[in-house]
Amino acid sequence: MPSVVQEAIKTVIARYNASELVTQRNKVSEEIWDVLKKRAMMFKITLDDVSLIHVSFGKEFTTAVEAKQVAAQEAERVKFVVEKAEQEKKSVIIRAEGEAKSAELIGTAMESNPSFITLRQIEAAREIAHTVAEGENKVYRCSSDLLLNLRKH
Repeated sequence: MPSVVQEAIKTVIARYNASELVTQRNKVSEEIWDVLKKRAMMFKITLDDVSLIHVSFGKEFTTAVEAKQVAAQEAERVKFVVEKAEQEKKSVIIRAEGEAKSAELIGTAMESNPSFITLRQIEAAREIAHTVAEGENKVYRCSSDLLLNLRKH
């Protein structure tokens, strides 16, 4: 009879994967009970109940499952790194396109209006003056160093 029990258990368990054996333990028990009940009748034995109390897996299987989980996590990490790189690539392209457009607009403005350069020099001088004024150290500079010598153009 023990070989009949082992055969019935192996037959039913072969239909399920490892996670299903744990999550559908009651269904597996019922199927084993059905198979064993039919086989036991051949020997004039009546079964009242069959139940799976503890399901455990061998060390090799557990190691394989852990390796699969580690591989899945690594795949997710690699996928994230690739997606991040793609986003950074798009960001660099967009920034470069913006800078190119800005340079084009500045070039057009310089061609159509020569005083544009003077305006930019004044803006730069203001920014420098503000930085120097707000700093803790006092700096004394010539006006030509601050781009204020505008008469050269």
